[in-house]
Amino acid sequence: MSSENNTHHALKLAIKSILNIVLVWTMSLYLNQYFSLSGGIVAAIIVGALITLLNIFFRPILAIILLPLKLFATIIAIIISNGAFIYVVHLATQRMDSSLVQLEIYGGPWGWIVVAICFGLANWVMKEMFK
Repeated sequence: MSSENNTHHALKLAIKSILNIVLVWTMSLYLNQYFSLSGGIVAAIIVGALITLLNIFFRPILAIILLPLKLFATIIAIIISNGAFIYVVHLATQRMDSSLVQLEIYGGPWGWIVVAICFGLANWVMKEMFK
């Protein structure tokens, strides 16, 4: 079983290397206004192999370093998504009879952010409760 697993990993690594070499070669041919590579196929092999090695050794380090940025970006995306949802609800209620329903969000952008966070957190809790 262990030798099968090692063979599988070696095959995966070889395929990734070949695909990176093909990618570099293709980019040098078709995206030459943005990407230049001189040295022919040897240069493509060197750069493709370097990309493969850096994906193995450097990308995990980069992922750890960039984790706070990813978390921050995810939080911002969630707030924007919930804010857009609340905005659509707000627009819909404005088209309804005001004697039946009135929805207003006060506090400017900060009010929208607070409402979006509260709405998102409450919906997440409800989703977790009913899993």
